[in-house]
Amino acid sequence: MHRARKWAHWWIVGVLLVGTLVIWYAVCAEDRGGILTVAFFDVGQGDAIFIESPTGSQILIDGGPDRSVVRVLGRMMPFYDRTIDMLVVTNPDKDHFAGFLDVLRLYKVGAVIEPGTRGASAEYAVLGALVKETGVSHSLVRRGEIIDLGGGAALEIFFPDRVVAGVGTNEGSIVAKLTYGDTSFLFTGDTTEPVENYLAGLDGARLKADVLKVAHHGSRTSTGVAFLGYAAPARAVISAGADNRYGHPHPEVFNHLKQFGIETLCTCTEGTIIMESDGSRVRVRK
Repeated sequence: MHRARKWAHWWIVGVLLVGTLVIWYAVCAEDRGGILTVAFFDVGQGDAIFIESPTGSQILIDGGPDRSVVRVLGRMMPFYDRTIDMLVVTNPDKDHFAGFLDVLRLYKVGAVIEPGTRGASAEYAVLGALVKETGVSHSLVRRGEIIDLGGGAALEIFFPDRVVAGVGTNEGSIVAKLTYGDTSFLFTGDTTEPVENYLAGLDGARLKADVLKVAHHGSRTSTGVAFLGYAAPARAVISAGADNRYGHPHPEVFNHLKQFGIETLCTCTEGTIIMESDGSRVRVRK
């Protein structure tokens, strides 16, 4: 009996020790030191961007073409964190949302937003059903809406500025700007050059950003010279799969970026690209 009590004592001590270590790990992990993180996931031929604000708010802009996003997400988030505040579907093409099917099944999601364009795939219908089944808040966004991520970070919607139910999925893509302190990121979904020029005409100065997520995986249908002149980013990121059948990114887009002296990174060669901002400058995490 004495030996049994002794083992029980040490077992309890061990459990308390492990619990203490887990708590300290969580506290240390949650201390972001005023840093905003933006990760451009390598999910093959598709888009998936993870944002974590200085206060810990987490959103995903697009979910890639398959469950690859879950694998990469598991490396970015601590094992005990099973919640995501928001999913942003920039357009209802499969390479932008299909991974959200697994995200919704594995994580507690706070809200889903999208532009209102109509997806034709069977997977898109499944997405809608999952959103209803899980009771996640769902809404369409419009220009001028600002999503407060906490700690001074905010995501502002630039497009669409109208009902886009009858518009092509690319033309109706969400375009949004993330701002933190003096730094900013411009996310363009699969938007087209005519929409880029339209936004430049509305208020070109507001397109200025430190980092540009190049539209449509580097397709020649986007990233026009006039738009780049207004955005004037120091860096550009292209999300595309290696040796994809579309020939993305297109040499013409590279030429435009080179013309403006923009440092360009691509997930097809770099893998997942992680950037951090302290509000004063953006650096690429090595």
